[in-house]
This record gives sequence, C-alpha cells and structure tokens, in this order.
Amino acid sequence: MFATLSRRTTVLVASSLVVSAAGMLAAFRAEEAGPVPVTAARQEAPPRATAFVEPGGGEATVEPRPGDVPVCHEPGRDEIVHIPDKGAPSQGRPIWIRRPPGEDSADLPVMYLLHGSTGTHQTVRDTNVGPLMDEQMCRVGVQFVIAAPFGQEVNGSDTEWGDSVNGDFAIESFVTGKAIEAVEGDNRRPRSLRAITGYSMGGYGAAALALRHPDLYSQSVSWGGYFKVDDPAGTFGDDPEAHAPDLLLDDPEVRDIRFFLVEGTDDYTPLQKGTIHGEAARFAKLLERRDMTVETAFPVGGHDYSTWITTYPQVVDFLVEGWSEQPA
Repeated sequence: MFATLSRRTTVLVASSLVVSAAGMLAAFRAEEAGPVPVTAARQEAPPRATAFVEPGGGEATVEPRPGDVPVCHEPGRDEIVHIPDKGAPSQGRPIWIRRPPGEDSADLPVMYLLHGSTGTHQTVRDTNVGPLMDEQMCRVGVQFVIAAPFGQEVNGSDTEWGDSVNGDFAIESFVTGKAIEAVEGDNRRPRSLRAITGYSMGGYGAAALALRHPDLYSQSVSWGGYFKVDDPAGTFGDDPEAHAPDLLLDDPEVRDIRFFLVEGTDDYTPLQKGTIHGEAARFAKLLERRDMTVETAFPVGGHDYSTWITTYPQVVDFLVEGWSEQPA
C-alpha cells in the first residue's frame, strides 16, 4: 500500500491538472445535469474526407491526407456518455468521447485512452489532449476518435483497469465490452483500426488489455506505464500473473500487436517493487526478443503530462503507420 500511495502522490505533485480522489468523484458527479445519449454525436454531422481502403485480406486501413481533412478547419466535438456499470456512480460509468468533424463510420480509427490511478476521464480531457490531437490529425491527414473511460471505483479502490476478484467492479470488462459498444455503436471497428493507450496506471492497463484481448486491439501506447503487476489493493487476488504484460508475450495471437512506450528520463515513480524507471527499456527488450514491433521515446522530464505531451507527434505518426499498413 505504501508504494501505491507514493505512486499516486508523485502524480499529484507532478501535475496541477490532477485532482485528489475525493475531488475527482465530486467533480464527476457535478459535471453535467444528466447523461448524454450515446448516439447524440453521431447525428447530423457533415461528411468526412479521410479515405478508407479495405484490401483483399479484409482488414481496414486508412489513406493519410496531410492538411486535407475536416479537422484542419473545424475542431472535434466533445461529449460525455454514461453507461450503467458495477462499481460506478449512480448515473453510470462515464466516457469522454471526442469525435472529429464528419460522420462516424467503421473506417474511422478509435484511440481508447486510459487515465492514471489518481485521474478520471475529466482530468484527461482537461490536459488539452483533444485540441492537441486535432492538430496532429490535421498534420498527418488521418482523423480518429478519442475515448477516455472512467476507471475509478466508487469506494476508492485501486482498480488497475481490471475486474475485481471479489466482484465489486469489472473495469476490464467495461473497457473491452460496454465502452466499445458505446463509442462505436453499429459502426464496429476492425481491430486494425483500434488502439488502446494510457498514462501511468493507464499505460499499464493499455499494455495488459491489448495482450489479454488481441482480438480487439492492434496497437498499444504507454506513457509512463509499467509492465508488471503493481496491485496493492488485491484487485487480481491470487492470480496476478494473468494480468502481467511481461508474462503475456508468448501467445502467438499477440505477436502482431504494435507497442509505443514513453518514459521520462527522470521518472522514478515508486511501485510496490522498484520504480517506473527502466520499465520501458525492459519491456521493449522483451518485445524485441520476440520480433514484435516496438518503438520507444525517453523525453526529458518526469511522471507528468508536460513530459508526455512532447511525444504526441511521434505517437500519432506511429499509430497512423499502423492504421495505414496493408495486412500481411
């Protein structure tokens, strides 16, 4: 427990954008008067311009049009939807969704974005990630949806983006099931156009969920994440190995997942055992030994958004490369 409290405290000190656990829930409950219908942002939108290709192999890809997509002229649209879920506040588990201009469709990639242990969907939104990603979409010429679910539990347990062994919450099931349904609706994406990303604990979750659900995600990005189990709350009970990214790499089904790992040069955030420092390099070596695709970035800085934001251009280039690849 001491290590997790230290990890949370480090994040709080490092970024003024993150609020306390009690404040997070209070702010969340007051964020709007009522739930937004899931379909609200899919109606009455102008046509999109990003090209779509579905080769003979059946997997979908995109064709970049740098500087020539609607988001170059009009910002993305924000909404928050609420979905009934175990361990969520009474109005449901929220998801912040930012959609680029134009109609939603199955050819539009989705980047799922998981917050850290002290964060929420709101703190992620408030880092200005939406407008910053709008700029990157215009630069590379590929638009995509951003979807950030709320991964906290009402009693304040450290969820690690998992399903609690005692049944109190099922965050992994929510992210891989209800969240996809809410964000994508009838326009279900192929795994080739779906990435899962995250900050800190969310970076761990992005790696773990991608490896545990290779049928859902083709790419994973971790900002300041760790790749072993750090579970002082006992979310996973007596079976933590099944949730350890560094122990999930030998399944043939995961070998084509692409990883981008970001770690600040001064990130010594405490874990139960050791610190985050060196985790990206350690995990990258494990991936390289298995001939899996991995890129790394080590920006100057610590465990904070100001460090991670500097890598957005590299990360988006990486994702677009994956979304544009023709299947083997």
